[in-house]
Amino acid sequence: MELRINGQTYTVASDAAEPLLWVLRDELGLTGTKYGCGLGICGSCTVHVDGEAMRSCSTPLSTVEGKAITTIEGLATVEADGTETLHPVQEAFIEEQVPQCAWCMSGQMMQAAAFLSNNPQPTEDEIIAAMNNNYCRCGCYTRIKTAVALAAEIAEERRA
Repeated sequence: MELRINGQTYTVASDAAEPLLWVLRDELGLTGTKYGCGLGICGSCTVHVDGEAMRSCSTPLSTVEGKAITTIEGLATVEADGTETLHPVQEAFIEEQVPQCAWCMSGQMMQAAAFLSNNPQPTEDEIIAAMNNNYCRCGCYTRIKTAVALAAEIAEERRA
């Protein structure tokens, strides 16, 4: 089976029912996507599939074949000269010093990036609602909310 991940094509030998998370981590070495609950509840394993946030721990390979998959490793942009530009969400999470233990952060950032791509100027209530199903055991919710709002501002500045 062929998978398009972060702009590259990978051929994997895994069963079509295998969760995407385990192929990303164990077969391809893309360990930025984390295992949290294994049930698609906590959001630690969030990736983008055709631009939409999706829980990779409960997503069988058969549902993502031929689709564009983006992991946290592919969120930043890399120019032809090798220069890397962080995604506004990554930049904001660093600026606001959001992570404590950081286990959930790749999923938080992937959720935020998908949300902001569909809602570039969110209200505080919209941010809270969008991030509500991504859990943080350390309780960094206030910093997460602040960082998502900052990411929207950074993205707006880059568009200007």
